[in-house]
Amino acid sequence: MIEKQPFGNTGHNSTRVIFGAAALGRVTQDEADQALQQLLDYGINHIDTAPSYGDAEVRLGPWMPAHRSDFFLATKTLERTREGAWKELNQSFERMQVDSVDHWQMHYLVDPQEWEIAFGPGGAIEAMVEAREQGLVRHLGVTGHDVAIAEMHLRSLDRFAFDSVLLPYNYMMMHNPKYAADFEALIQLCSERSVAVQTIKSLVKAPWRDEQKSAATWYEPLTDQEDIDRAVSWVLSRPGLFLISASDVKLLPKVLLAASRATASPTEAEMAEASERLSMKPLFL
Repeated sequence: MIEKQPFGNTGHNSTRVIFGAAALGRVTQDEADQALQQLLDYGINHIDTAPSYGDAEVRLGPWMPAHRSDFFLATKTLERTREGAWKELNQSFERMQVDSVDHWQMHYLVDPQEWEIAFGPGGAIEAMVEAREQGLVRHLGVTGHDVAIAEMHLRSLDRFAFDSVLLPYNYMMMHNPKYAADFEALIQLCSERSVAVQTIKSLVKAPWRDEQKSAATWYEPLTDQEDIDRAVSWVLSRPGLFLISASDVKLLPKVLLAASRATASPTEAEMAEASERLSMKPLFL
């Protein structure tokens, strides 16, 4: 089984590994069922999905009637207007066969112009607040990628009391001085406010170097169990963080195994040796 901890101030104790349902975006229902059974086997109790993840919400749908109470269910919206966000939320309900979710997140909010629209009159934040007031969602969050995202999350938290943030965290990413400084400032603020911090891209080896992609991830991933163990332990050794599993069902059992036996953080020397041996590169510059 995998350790649980409070998911910010939501009152829910989530497993420190959250299932990244983007892994279900391009699989059959049988493959999705096998992945979801693995979640039950390891006691995973938190699922993160989004309408933009292919068929992920559709694949979750058949499981929800019987297993909705087993999971803290999160989805997202890429829409920046109130009307668009409401439409996308209702589509998510229909696809997942549910009438509410536990967590609704503003997806990939990094562009300053989109940020202004989302927080302005008629913006998506209005739909998020309305949905929470109506009991259709319980908690609200904000997500993103790129080097600028930690700084943008600080800006978002200054404007609105989100319950969670989501952003990249891995060994190579933290070698970018600006990102590392912004990340640490964000972590400090989230700790002070009991905001949950979800991390992604833990298994990045490098950006894809050719068109022969061998995994459904947005990057070339680590694939050997020993390397995955090291990367997962590095993330989970930092108190308070959550790790969202990679977007490929073939990697899911390896991530779950790694998390179930994660121990102390690998040393700096071990991480440096592995990054050199594996020719690891940062995904974002």
